[in-house]
Amino acid sequence: MSAQDKKPDEKKVVATHRKARQFYEILEVFEAGLELKGPEVKSLRGGRASLDGCFGRADESGLWLENFYIPPYGFATNIEPLDARRRRKLLLHAAEIAKIRGKLATKGLTLVPLEIYFRRGWAKAALGLARGKTGADRRDALKAKAQRRDAEKSFKGAYRG
Repeated sequence: MSAQDKKPDEKKVVATHRKARQFYEILEVFEAGLELKGPEVKSLRGGRASLDGCFGRADESGLWLENFYIPPYGFATNIEPLDARRRRKLLLHAAEIAKIRGKLATKGLTLVPLEIYFRRGWAKAALGLARGKTGADRRDALKAKAQRRDAEKSFKGAYRG
């Protein structure tokens, strides 16, 4: 399959933050580019990354992804090794950055990475503007998920004539 045969918006997911939707209520999702060094891109393409404990932060110089773990690329030569958990800049339009900064100023909202993927050869991050769930909210969500699963099981064997 050649590069021309692929769909233009096909994405290859590298890492997902599985617990993000469990612990946070996602209000809005943004797509941002990642500013990476060469060996980090090669390591990401190998699918070795972790979003555990990762979060977004805004400051006067832009938006940053903190504590995102990309292991060192083993075959990199003639370069100084990079810190695996260094902060990485998120690339967005200025208007989007201003919008996210304004919403982060609201009490109780945070920027949570949902997944890291490649689209058209570029490393991207799906970021969710989120509010933390309380214990009762999490229990209600788990209960609703179990009820949906049971309902789907009961309809699975039904005759549709």
